[in-house]
Amino acid sequence: MKIIICGALGKMGAKIRENAQKSGDITVVCGVDRTSAEINGVKVYDGFDKITEKADVVIDFSAKASLNAILNYCVKTHTPAVLCSTGYDEEDVKAIKAASEKTAFFRSANMSLGVNVLIEAVKFAAKRLYDFDIEIIEKHHNKKADAPSGTALMIKDGIKEILPDKTEVYGRHGLVGARDKKEIGLHAVRGGTIVGEHQVIFAGDNESLTFTHNAESRDVFAAGAIAAARFIAAKDKGLFDMKDLILGNA
Repeated sequence: MKIIICGALGKMGAKIRENAQKSGDITVVCGVDRTSAEINGVKVYDGFDKITEKADVVIDFSAKASLNAILNYCVKTHTPAVLCSTGYDEEDVKAIKAASEKTAFFRSANMSLGVNVLIEAVKFAAKRLYDFDIEIIEKHHNKKADAPSGTALMIKDGIKEILPDKTEVYGRHGLVGARDKKEIGLHAVRGGTIVGEHQVIFAGDNESLTFTHNAESRDVFAAGAIAAARFIAAKDKGLFDMKDLILGNA
């Protein structure tokens, strides 16, 4: 499998290259980033319009600012893409859905297989603990730009699939009054080099249940992205996510 890495000069770009090299059957044909460069003989371009190499999949670990360029390139060349960036707004999501009618896209705000299994477990709990108070706490390194994390929003959206009447509350301070039973609280912590920690608390009368996922290395995200690339490489069009990969949906 031949891949293009968008965000090739970043930390996750480096992890993708490392994991591709270890795989033995994946070749990084080129990369794209804000500046041009060359890494171990692999060219990194400062724009998709510079690419001459052909690839089976684009893996994106850049930023939402790159989205339009990625979509345009993938639709034009009919190249599937794995979108791992976060911070997309409603217009971005609409653009991804529109592009997926022409070629295949795999999108997840968290490429960890463990996190996505956690989301399914949380949805199971929400069906049965619907009257419990639900709080989501996420922790990340001090360089992370968006808050709450895309993963926290994925967890919240999963809960709202089961409990659509819930409303999200982002942090609390001051005299906010008693907690509303319909709230899902979301709280962001930023500090140091924390790779990623997520907790989901179901708090009821005299008992509580906490789901926790800790990412101990960025390798988990790289491994998930490569698994997604293998999954989507042969797809013609459509929008896929980690649930499709985990559950084996076509």
